[in-house]
Amino acid sequence: MPALIYAEDNSARLGVDLFSVRSQHWTPFESLDYCARLGAKLVHFSELQYLGSLDDANLLAVREHANKLGLAIEVGTRTFCPTSKSFDPKQGTPEEQMLRAMHAARVTGSPIVRTFTGTSADRDPASGGIDRQIEAMTKLLQGMRSRIMDLNLKIAIENHSGDMQARELKSLIETAGKDYVGVCLDAGNPLWTLEDPHLTLETLYPYVLTTHCRDTAVWRVAEGAAVAWVRMGEGNVGITEYIAKLRRLRPDLPVTLEIIVTNARVFPYLDEKFWAAYRNQPAWEFARFLRIAEQGHPREPLPPLKGDAALARERADLEASLIFTRNILNV
Repeated sequence: MPALIYAEDNSARLGVDLFSVRSQHWTPFESLDYCARLGAKLVHFSELQYLGSLDDANLLAVREHANKLGLAIEVGTRTFCPTSKSFDPKQGTPEEQMLRAMHAARVTGSPIVRTFTGTSADRDPASGGIDRQIEAMTKLLQGMRSRIMDLNLKIAIENHSGDMQARELKSLIETAGKDYVGVCLDAGNPLWTLEDPHLTLETLYPYVLTTHCRDTAVWRVAEGAAVAWVRMGEGNVGITEYIAKLRRLRPDLPVTLEIIVTNARVFPYLDEKFWAAYRNQPAWEFARFLRIAEQGHPREPLPPLKGDAALARERADLEASLIFTRNILNV
């Protein structure tokens, strides 16, 4: 069953990562209907649970429903990395989990499997640091190379939740093999590694297979810097310029929104102990992050919401972000 191939033209294609509406607990068919109503052209099932059952009958039904709506599908899952603190051995061996995700991608027509290596917790030097996770992930991918390529798939590794800086992910891709491994480029996560998202894009764009786009507010605090993910257009990282640069460098890629609106997370970089996990970051890279933080302004915390109000805010965050992005893409 051939995988869907993206159209090779310069028209912007808007996508939605279903993590943006994860609290809605929709069926895959309800998710597809919702995204179609919003005018999306791609739906990114970033976790297998969003597909519902993984039996072939359901996966084929999801694919057929997407085709009727004119939607492309991408499939993702959580980490395969056996040394990551995020790895769940209850789901099987790393190889078994990879094969399960690859089968779902093949049946639904996704050309990729999105995954990640770990989180910021995996940078802890006490447990081997991020180099240990990169080594384990590389070894796993190389061992699965022939199976991945036999299925005409590629593995898209996200710069995820503070795990890897751009040069680290680039090294993983080049060591594992860029013929079958690439990047899921996330615009919000670089700030969780003290990295300018424009630098992340400039470093990784040749390897990118798909995208997660969202905006971020960054500002100085007494301990260092605060980072909060926000609706598109409400941050200070230059998201309009970021998307323009993405479109210029890689016009073949979708602009897929993963909207997560959060309260601030503080990165206490004025504490010497904080730097144990970032010993290899060049000063010039940190200076680019610091320049963004110096230009930011504090944001008020989000009011707590529950039940239907929280669900409505989650949808509103995505829908407002889609309107903003559609306007800057002129689609």
